[in-house]
Amino acid sequence: MAATLPATPYPDQDKMERSDPQDRPPVVRKAAPWADTVFSVLAHAAAILTLGLLVGIIVSLIIGAGPAIQEYGLSFLWRSEWDPVQNQYGGLVMIYGTVMTSFIALLIGVPVSFGIALFLTELSPGWLKRPLGVAIELLAAVPSIVYGMWGLLVFAPILSTYVQQPLQGAFDGVPVLGTLFSGPPVGIGILSAGIILAIMIIPFIASVMRDVFEVTPPMLKESAYGLGSTTWEVVSKVVLPYTKTGVIGGIMLGLGRALGETMAVTFVIGNFNQLNSLSLFEAANSITSALANEFAEAGEGLHQASLIYLGLVLFFITFVVLACSKLLLAQLKKGEGSRS
Repeated sequence: MAATLPATPYPDQDKMERSDPQDRPPVVRKAAPWADTVFSVLAHAAAILTLGLLVGIIVSLIIGAGPAIQEYGLSFLWRSEWDPVQNQYGGLVMIYGTVMTSFIALLIGVPVSFGIALFLTELSPGWLKRPLGVAIELLAAVPSIVYGMWGLLVFAPILSTYVQQPLQGAFDGVPVLGTLFSGPPVGIGILSAGIILAIMIIPFIASVMRDVFEVTPPMLKESAYGLGSTTWEVVSKVVLPYTKTGVIGGIMLGLGRALGETMAVTFVIGNFNQLNSLSLFEAANSITSALANEFAEAGEGLHQASLIYLGLVLFFITFVVLACSKLLLAQLKKGEGSRS
């Protein structure tokens, strides 16, 4: 028996043609071409404006640091003398303090942040996951001056009594560790500043790590668990390779916060412009702390130019850190291609 074909390719076509025009679905009209043009112009303008601001900052820093650059050149980077009375300046103490405090902050903050993100995404019970995540994010809202005051008034005495003095007693006379833990155990210095910075950057790194861990496809993790993998094997062999770009981005975000932090470091680093030893307990200074303490009182001339030169050095350090992170990501992608 032959099938009866509809009179039109679409059975409802006649009904639609006979229906009232008001009952028909609205016709979607294509957006006007000028809207796409305006959007493209605004997007390009925003990108150009960002690059322009970056170039403007670099040029203004170079111009402001001109007298110090002419006077010291690159020797400013390894000169340790900073004496406004004698009008002699060098940035080694500030550069060393900035790099060491940021390194200590990452050394402490990255493992703790990784553990927090791992717990929230893989191990935490459902009733605890959200409150704990919100509590960690709230730590990022605490003003830096509050961290500095807490570090000076509360944390420094605890660090001096229960950490610095026992370490000095345990490693007294040891060739390398004895020097590393020498100095007056007063609770302020490079180690104290690094720990405070670690506490400050943990919310940023942990939040980013948690978010990127959660975007890992559940099928990948369930497949690994189905093959008998442990939680650590799933995280190290599935989650981290899948989210390595976001993880490194979160670490770089925390490092940028540590390099640019001012008030908290100013309270606990000691603001001492001499480098007597490489002890972690010695009072030191950082670039941001020196700028905060001296720029308002610095007169025009070599003093002000040297402070601006420190700002230019901090800008260069940040640029080198970001460039190294990009190179690291490129090497990781290249290694994936070679393995595949």
